[in-house]
Amino acid sequence: MELLDYYEKLTTMLIDNVNKVFIGKKSVVEKITVAILSGGHVLIEDVPGVGKTTLVQAIAKSLGCGFKRIQFTPDLLPSDITGITVYNSRTGSFEFKEGPIMANVILADEINRSSPKTQSSLLEAMQEGQITVDGVTYDLPKPFVVLATQNPIEYEGTFPLPEAQLDRFAMRIKIGYPDFYEEKSILKLQGKPTEEIESIITDEDVLKIREEVKSIHVEDSVKDYIITIVQATRSHPDIYLGCSPRGSLTLLNACRGLAYIRGRDHVLPDDVKELAEAVLNHRIILKPEAKMKGISVEDIIYSIISSIRVPLVSRNV
Repeated sequence: MELLDYYEKLTTMLIDNVNKVFIGKKSVVEKITVAILSGGHVLIEDVPGVGKTTLVQAIAKSLGCGFKRIQFTPDLLPSDITGITVYNSRTGSFEFKEGPIMANVILADEINRSSPKTQSSLLEAMQEGQITVDGVTYDLPKPFVVLATQNPIEYEGTFPLPEAQLDRFAMRIKIGYPDFYEEKSILKLQGKPTEEIESIITDEDVLKIREEVKSIHVEDSVKDYIITIVQATRSHPDIYLGCSPRGSLTLLNACRGLAYIRGRDHVLPDDVKELAEAVLNHRIILKPEAKMKGISVEDIIYSIISSIRVPLVSRNV
């Protein structure tokens, strides 16, 4: 129990540490932390200038893990990410020159600025924790987390992420603009870069916390609640493609992570309601006629949740 309390305190310190330079969006930081601690990757989508890159850099520095930034551009090649095998004339053998993906935390900055072919070079890494170059498989460092940023697809010079790529992300999160007082605090922070952020958690801590998260109890009624929500996306009249079983599993794991950082040893239905939109929004494709009516994926998810009976749990908080 003392060990559990120790790691819970570490996660609280991590969130507070990031909020020193990323003002007013604690719920966003919490969700990203939940995704990392439950073994997932995060896609942060919003307009330029709201602090997406600053947020990821602050989280990476707080984690104290190996960190690499990959700036996605139209001319970026898959080998620029994974690495390449080259011939060494001195030794007479081929050597693997590793790419920037060989790190614990990857900032895939403006991921939708590159072609789908380059985006897809992350598929194996995000799903299997390994890469294959010239027929040889290389394990990636553990933990391995991709924190990607992207501009809305309506912006010029962007390529939509393939559905298979989107499905690899545990959550898609939007930051939004700060309010007046938050923006005033941001102006006061000018000249206080993320380099001043101290490391709070090591890579070993992250791996241990992930094991603790797996032990969080989930009642069958809550599991049924998750499945009912996900299956409702497959039969909704305005949805062309609903969530896959990976959506159910990801939502389950994320709810365990949220319960953990809230200091509970069990998942509540409220955890499901809080995370459902972030976990499911990028796994749903609307019908064209629904888009014409101005219906959003978020609207549908909220309507589904409001139409399903919330189960009772027998465990006390």
